[in-house]
Order: sequence, then C-alpha cells, then structure tokens
Amino acid sequence: MKQIIIGISALLATTQYTQGQTFESVPSWSEEFNYEGKPDSLKWSFDYGTGENGWGNNELQYYVNTPQNIAVNNGILKIHAIHEPTNEMAYSSSKIKTLGKKGFKYGRIEVAAKVPRQVGTWPAVWMMPVHNVYGGWPKSGEIDIVEHVGYDPNQLHITVHTLDYNGMNNNQKGSNTYVERAISHFNIYRIDWTEESIIGYINDKKVYEYLNNGKGYASWPFDQEFYLIVNLAVGGNWGGRQGVENETFPATFEVDYIRYYPLKSK
Repeated sequence: MKQIIIGISALLATTQYTQGQTFESVPSWSEEFNYEGKPDSLKWSFDYGTGENGWGNNELQYYVNTPQNIAVNNGILKIHAIHEPTNEMAYSSSKIKTLGKKGFKYGRIEVAAKVPRQVGTWPAVWMMPVHNVYGGWPKSGEIDIVEHVGYDPNQLHITVHTLDYNGMNNNQKGSNTYVERAISHFNIYRIDWTEESIIGYINDKKVYEYLNNGKGYASWPFDQEFYLIVNLAVGGNWGGRQGVENETFPATFEVDYIRYYPLKSK
C-alpha cells in the first residue's frame, strides 16, 4: 500500500487564495496512472538520448523507452535508472513530457511522488515553455515543481529560472525544504500559478513564493503555456556533485498522480 503524507487535499483547499484568486475544485486534466504498461501515449511522449540533443547538464544517463526503464503498474509510474552501458553512456533511464499533447497556463498543479535514495540520482517533475515565446532557455523560463538530489536525501526543491535569475548565473529563485520522510514516503508537491505569482507547497505547507515584479519577461516569462516533464537523471552538474554510488543502483522514481486545477476567472 502506498504511504502518502497528506495535509489538506487540494480538492478541499479551493478556498485558499493566491493573490486573491482561487482554483477549480475538480481537475480539468489529470494522470492517475490507473492502468498497466507504458505511459499513456495520448498524454505523454518520450525524450531520447543525452544532452547532445540540446538539453542536459553533463549527466550520465541515456534516455530510452523500454519496459525495464519505465512502466505503470499498481497505479504508480516507475522510472528506473539502471547502471548499464547504453549508447556509450553509463546509465539508462527515461524521460516523458506532455509537449504536443497538453500545455498549461496558470492553475494549480499537484504531484504525489517518492524520490529515490541513491547518491547520484536527480529526479524531477518540472515544466518548460511550449513555444519559447521570449527565446531559448532561460529567456522563456522554467518551473521546477519538485527536484531532489540523492546526496542530500531529506531536502526537496521548488525553483524557477528566468533570464534575470537562473542556474547558469547561480542566482535562481528557489526553496530548499527539509522533509523528514522524503525518500521513504510519497509526498505531495504543488504550485499555485497565477498572473501575479508562483507559490510552492510541500504537503500543503507553503515553502516558496516567486512574485511577478512587473518588469517584463526577463523576470516574469510565465505568461505563456508550459508543458510537464517527468524524468530521472543520474550524475550531472548538480546530481553528481558528490559522485555516484554505482553499486546501489538501480534507482526508482515513483509518481502516484499529477493533477491540474485551472485558475478560476476573477
């Protein structure tokens, strides 16, 4: 049985306000993973390969679409990072996205997930712009709903990246939250995204706030559609900062559900 740490359910939290706005009580899009086999092709597509494809942070995995790396069973999506030579990379793993299937603009996005324990892992549920309205990264922004690095097991991260504030400049705007049972339980990660702010929650506790300062896209590119990404990376500039414990793999990133509640009209 899944162990989920639950505060107030998002279904019951519609009276919560974000800069004076509320969210619908019923999701207009959700992925409950209540089926068996590969991720639903009507909702998800795959990324393949390595950072040579134009993304990545010197990671060690090669993204594939194989049953041993990604599968849905018993109501859970499981992504497995395996220590095995794969197309000249040391690891195989998987990465899925809603690009071409579904874009999101404003609303509440809630994720129930359990992160792996292995040193060297770098799981994430995050968002990138559908159309890159303001140009390539970081000009059009990035929203990280939850990130985790295995060498820091009880710390969870919610972050945004923009032209003014991003990881390359080492001034990205993010939170670093201690969660005692981060790797042993499913926890609930959420962002409430409006025209004025992105507010982050872990288990319904507010841990993050990023405000629209009104200075334009360089600090607020979040007025366009973004798509969802779920992946498990290995090593890299952040995940591999304290090495990778090869002998402890395979590692598994588990996601119970993802739900999107639209922003109510003012």
